[in-house]
Amino acid sequence: MIKGIGKRVVVVKSPDPKIFEEAIFIIREDFFNRSEKSQDEIIKEAERAADSYLKSIKRKAKVPFLARLSGPFLAALGAAATGITLLAVKLIA
Repeated sequence: MIKGIGKRVVVVKSPDPKIFEEAIFIIREDFFNRSEKSQDEIIKEAERAADSYLKSIKRKAKVPFLARLSGPFLAALGAAATGITLLAVKLIA
């Protein structure tokens, strides 16, 4: 069963389509009764919200330094650390 409800929405195209295609904002029913914002102001607010969300996603997506290094390099680094530790233990004993 489909229930028909009229909603006012703002659809914002994504500035970075690799993350999402578009954002859909559903405007509160009582907004137009108590607000004096123009249609352009509402669209700009929706665009700001989408842009802010994109920026927060990109900040969280930063990869730690060690995760960017290659596997063989990390293995060689571990082997070198083990060798230095064993050499230091032999020299002390």
